[in-house]
Amino acid sequence: MTFALLLLIAIGVVIAISSANRNRQVRATQQTRQLELDGAKKLTEEDVTVFGEELQNLHIETMTTTMDTAMRQDYQRALNAYETAKERLKTAQTAEQITTVTHALEDGRYAMACVMARENGDPLPIRRAPCFFNPQHGPSVEDVSWAPAGGQPREIPVCLADAERVRVGAEPDIRTVEKGYQSVPYWRAGPAYQPYAMGYFNAYASMMPAFFVMTMLNTAWMGGMVNDFDSGYDAGFDSGYDQGYDAGSGDSGDAGGDAGGDAGGDAGGDWGGDSGGGDFGGGFDGGGGFGDFGGGDFGF
Repeated sequence: MTFALLLLIAIGVVIAISSANRNRQVRATQQTRQLELDGAKKLTEEDVTVFGEELQNLHIETMTTTMDTAMRQDYQRALNAYETAKERLKTAQTAEQITTVTHALEDGRYAMACVMARENGDPLPIRRAPCFFNPQHGPSVEDVSWAPAGGQPREIPVCLADAERVRVGAEPDIRTVEKGYQSVPYWRAGPAYQPYAMGYFNAYASMMPAFFVMTMLNTAWMGGMVNDFDSGYDAGFDSGYDQGYDAGSGDSGDAGGDAGGDAGGDAGGDWGGDSGGGDFGGGFDGGGGFGDFGGGDFGF
């Protein structure tokens, strides 16, 4: 066997081994991404479910309330946001698409907060970022100074309940994710979960640059720990979405989703007709001239 033939065989073996290694790496990467997507979708699905349950409870609370036009619009906006979140979650194929789901939830929770304020005769809440500890808590009410173990204190937006917990030195109600064999805060769960946070907080990035730069994107804030949020997304919080998700994105399904606007001003129009296909089935005539919600999940 000549040297040239041996050389060709050796080259072929090297190429075959390299190709096999590349294929294994590709498969491993695909598996990892699928697991990350599954985890991000599970986290988001839980948020969608909780929001739906809160809407159901709000429906029960307002059945005897006579609603004016503004209150109906807020309610419609919340319902539309819930429907949008569900539909987008069904079609999400990448972790980045989770952003559109949590964006809809953020808008819906503010609309729901407006409904509750109107029902109680309170001023409409100022449009603020969701509670940092747990976006399920809805819009924040104030900023408090807080730091993770070993980290530096930073001003972060929180809900009333968590603000009270922080002030008395109690543990805030932090949204956690199962990662390996432990539960970690969602902001330390890895790059796949960053789109989850972006949908909630992105619209407020330009208004709170210090919050985004000095919290989730700053390793010093984490007490020297590795920054789990991939640096490739850093610009996304500060510039990539600064115009807000509603401006030019074609998100008509958010029912008037102007991030800075009054939830009562844009959404819904006349609620006298049928909602059609919503999740609040059965006759919903709660004293305010509502139409019927076509057969849905809540079936009152």
